[in-house]
Amino acid sequence: MKFLGNILWLVLGGLIVSLYYFIVGVLFCLTIIGIPFGLQLIKIAGLALWPFGHDIQPGSNDGGCLSIIMNVIWILVGGIEIALFHVTIGAILCLTIVGIPFGLQHFKMALLALVPFGKQIS
Repeated sequence: MKFLGNILWLVLGGLIVSLYYFIVGVLFCLTIIGIPFGLQLIKIAGLALWPFGHDIQPGSNDGGCLSIIMNVIWILVGGIEIALFHVTIGAILCLTIVGIPFGLQHFKMALLALVPFGKQIS
């Protein structure tokens, strides 16, 4: 079922969302200051490409001082907008029975998009 869900996700827009995250992540990595943020966007791109069967777990440095500072900067610069996008799309998808699994994946991505530092995808 995970494979079928991932294939449908990929065909119905997951590839486009993943490419946007990846391209913006690479652009952020072109600057020295943007490298940590670019790496987090590339991490989100990986989840956006193949979300079914993956979970977000606390990493080894979750709750560390640097993770908290970077997450605060991330939230202030654009994390809230990205998370609100995923929550809105997830809520719209959950209005139909067929869209519920896809909506739940958007909610999972919203969590990662809000606070990506210190999290890992398993």
